Amino acid sequence: MGILQPENGIAGNEEEAVSVADKIGYPVVVRPSFVLGGRAMEIVYDRKDLEYYMKDAVEVSPGKPILIDRFLDNATEIDVDAISDGRDTVIGGLMEHIEEAGIHSGDSACVLPPISLNVKIVEKIKEYTKAIAKELNVVGLMNIQYAVRRGIIYVLEVNPRASRTIPFVSKATGIPLAKLATKVIMGKTLKNLGFTREIVPSHVSCKESVFPFDRFSGVDTILGPEMKSTGEVMGIDCSFGLAFAKSQLAAGQKLPLSGTVFVSVKDEDKMALLEIVFSLYDLGFKIRATRGTAAFLSQHGISIQRVNKVREGRPHIVDMIKNGEIDLVINTTSSKKAISESYSIRRATLTFNIPYTTTLAGAKATSLAIKALIEGELGVKTIQEYHRELTIDD
Repeated sequence: MGILQPENGIAGNEEEAVSVADKIGYPVVVRPSFVLGGRAMEIVYDRKDLEYYMKDAVEVSPGKPILIDRFLDNATEIDVDAISDGRDTVIGGLMEHIEEAGIHSGDSACVLPPISLNVKIVEKIKEYTKAIAKELNVVGLMNIQYAVRRGIIYVLEVNPRASRTIPFVSKATGIPLAKLATKVIMGKTLKNLGFTREIVPSHVSCKESVFPFDRFSGVDTILGPEMKSTGEVMGIDCSFGLAFAKSQLAAGQKLPLSGTVFVSVKDEDKMALLEIVFSLYDLGFKIRATRGTAAFLSQHGISIQRVNKVREGRPHIVDMIKNGEIDLVINTTSSKKAISESYSIRRATLTFNIPYTTTLAGAKATSLAIKALIEGELGVKTIQEYHRELTIDD
């Protein structure tokens, strides 16, 4: 169909996996066949880790092939729910993930309508969705996950079924998609049902995942391809900042309006971190950071106080969290060594109920939510009031 997808291959053993990955190029996303929730799915950065992974993957799905895809770093992930009667297809909702591609879709927060995609990209995604529905002769609901990287659209996966996002999309748009799909499967057409055009909300809806981390000692809060969430909530308001703030409150994270922010990010995130830290600094927050991040921020004119990593000796960042000196934690990391070293920070935020984010995209959304809360008030409306304000996209 001329629609791009990441380079990929299938391997039945370690030797084939290495051959496929060498051809595609690292990093790669690897996953066993016939699993749900991203079970045993990982991002692999080199041959040694791939060989180690293959031993575990075979145990999860013995005798079945391993799927290997090129990992699209720094890509925006998109979820699209659509309904088709075999002839006509209508977009139910197009959602932009807050976290970048590589975080399981069930764990990523998302927003409807999208907030950062340009109109051309959005229209092309809708065009692709309708073309794929027609090609597959879908009757009922369908979900497609896309990634947008440097203006190029890739299809990650196509699910000819209802997705976990259907309840969220239905509440955001006021359209009972599951009910309509059931009638379509029973023989009704979309024209019969009077649903022929996409509903585009004038309000903003944010879905946030809820995690059980605080109930399990020793579990790491860092997000990845394997799904960890056990529920989800949503927030609705007139702006993204306020809607995201509501979703955080519903998920149990009370965002601070003042105080001290601790930041420690991997090298490739440092430049993008500037905008976030400048925003929080301008809002009156004090900034603390580990050595590398502190040096970078100081070079760019941000007044900052350096704090020790745990391995650098006391007093260190975990001590500060325990003492109530930190109000928000922004911590991104990638290598296995760095993930292991920063584990105690993430566990401390859970123990002492400190808001945290382990992705830069999540940090940016959090800063926008804090700014919106400081500058405005949360509005309250019934879901019916929001639905009465909906518009139909021609």
